[in-house]
Amino acid sequence: MSEKRRVLALLERLRQRYPNPKSALNWGSAWELLVATVLAAQCTDARVNTVTPEFFRRWPTVEALAAADSLAIEPVVHSTGFFRQKAKHLAATARLLVEQHAGQVPQTMEELLKLPGVARKTANIILSNAFGQNEGIAVDTHVRRIAFRLGFTLARDPRVIEKDLMPLFPQIDWGLLNHCLVLFGREVCTARAPACATCPMADLCPKAGMRG
Repeated sequence: MSEKRRVLALLERLRQRYPNPKSALNWGSAWELLVATVLAAQCTDARVNTVTPEFFRRWPTVEALAAADSLAIEPVVHSTGFFRQKAKHLAATARLLVEQHAGQVPQTMEELLKLPGVARKTANIILSNAFGQNEGIAVDTHVRRIAFRLGFTLARDPRVIEKDLMPLFPQIDWGLLNHCLVLFGREVCTARAPACATCPMADLCPKAGMRG
């Protein structure tokens, strides 16, 4: 099977398994998604979803958070880990949005990457989910692991992995790909015990039955 056919077969099987994939984070606006994604770094989505209701009750708008001290934010986001850094980043981002973007989350990769605590993964998630723009592929631990096992990359650096993946898949499917691989990584191709024996992608995977 050619590489192009293998990629298309993989994408079709993912579509069949996850016809309507979406982020596990709870959000209702681009700002809420930005906050949730920043908090999700080195933390589970489930944990973040327990924190954001109280977070947005205390600071319901960008302007409200911009006026807050990061020390007041810390105890609210404490359970997500790295809470001091996350609190500082969110407070600084809110101030920057008020000062430079009229309190709105920017809709370009260039501007998003200027926000404290926002790297390419977060920017890709915001652009794809909140604005319907596929500028790249968000690479998290699941995407990194599965891309390596499928032989799409030999890299460990998320930026390199993203560059390896982008030419393989149609741009219109980049956001979909992230959601599907995250779900697949949680359910089937797990880090410690991948279910290779029952995996629907086993015939497409050069590392089926192997760990790595």
